[in-house]
Amino acid sequence: MNAPANTPHLRREIPAGFLDALKSRFGDRFSTAQSVCEHHGRDESPYPAMLPHGVVFALSTDEVAWVARHCHDHKVPLIPYGAGSSLEGHILAIQGGISLDLSGMNQVLAVHPEDFTVTVQAGVTRKQLNEEIRDTGLFFPIDPGADASLGGMAATRASGTNAVRYGTMRENVMSLKVVTADGRVIETANRARKSSAGYDLTRIFVGSEGTLGIITEVTVRLYPQPEAVSAAICNFPTLDAAVQSVIEIIQMGVPIARVEFMDTAAVKATNAYSKLSLKESPLLLFEFHGSPSGVKEQAEVVQDITRGNGGMDFEWAEQPEDRSRLWTARHNAYFAGLQLRPGCRSSTTDVCVPISRLAECVGETAAELDQARFPYTIVGHVGDGNFHVLMLLDPDDPTEWEESEQLNRRLVERAIRMEGTCTGEHGVGLHKMEFMVAEHGRDALDLMAALKQAFDPHNILNPGKIIPPA
Repeated sequence: MNAPANTPHLRREIPAGFLDALKSRFGDRFSTAQSVCEHHGRDESPYPAMLPHGVVFALSTDEVAWVARHCHDHKVPLIPYGAGSSLEGHILAIQGGISLDLSGMNQVLAVHPEDFTVTVQAGVTRKQLNEEIRDTGLFFPIDPGADASLGGMAATRASGTNAVRYGTMRENVMSLKVVTADGRVIETANRARKSSAGYDLTRIFVGSEGTLGIITEVTVRLYPQPEAVSAAICNFPTLDAAVQSVIEIIQMGVPIARVEFMDTAAVKATNAYSKLSLKESPLLLFEFHGSPSGVKEQAEVVQDITRGNGGMDFEWAEQPEDRSRLWTARHNAYFAGLQLRPGCRSSTTDVCVPISRLAECVGETAAELDQARFPYTIVGHVGDGNFHVLMLLDPDDPTEWEESEQLNRRLVERAIRMEGTCTGEHGVGLHKMEFMVAEHGRDALDLMAALKQAFDPHNILNPGKIIPPA
């Protein structure tokens, strides 16, 4: 592993009596047990566990505010924790402190179907939300794959398979309730669909990864469930042909709901893991939303484009259970990939580039990965220029880790050179910090650091993340 993973000297001392105060306030909902701390000191990144001193299981905004005030007064690190599904080391307690588990804050607070909005506590997951609002005829479309919490999705500015049509959390969060570092509770906006009243605090906290405040409630946009939904699979002779088709589909303005890419290795892994029989070549998964005639028209245009690039005839998944099985398999591509090399650890990275540079970026990346000593897969939400690389590493071979880091570095540099970003949806956490200067410039990072200092003067909120040292 590389540096932040091996920095025990950064671990802060906990003042005498501090943990006892938490135990007195929260009883069984505060734990220093090794197993509990280990669970909250590891995410899906390849970093080794970095444990907090203790874990608080909060049930209300008032409880979160109480913990924040006490951590602020005693300069104790405080790391918000949702579902633990992050990929870049976001929730690791590199300076120790308290992990604040918000998963128990899982109430849907207010549904306003006439306004197409819903307000939920931060621990509500996307699947839970859609289950609870199903009878309204509405749904929440942001779908990052994992059954993440909406608080965590807002904190990392998540997106996913539907982003090409419905946008990301940036476009769909209307308001937040946030606890500041010193324990104040603020509302960032009201439920009005637009406002010109002052700074846009909502957008400041969306994507801040728990470093500026702790999100306890989220108000998001909802959308009507489409009248007709149809999904299709299209195989291609080459990776480039598949990606070129996506570029042409987007440039034609087809309002496609989902378009997902899988390379041959990802298809093989998915077949084995999810017991499917997909043709093992590069493929695109499509989903069309709209009226029956609109869906038919979209599909015809897309089929013509794919045929022009050597794509095969569509294989359709029109029944709900078939679509569900297909998309579940796509969401499990990460776990499927791990089975290609039993006992491995994954280094998973993502970038996003302008759609016109997507084929070039994916092609150059695959050519480099083909020379690596370890297996890999590429999948992507390619409709918005975002793709993911899963590198499957021997955890006992440091040379593989170093090679993967070099490949990741070249991938990110390539994306930034193409006017893209080091991460389209994973977030920065620990793993992407070293690229922030190249992407934003030092002056912009100095402004971010000044904002962090103003919001969190004692640097207690998820310290050591996003902004690299000067």
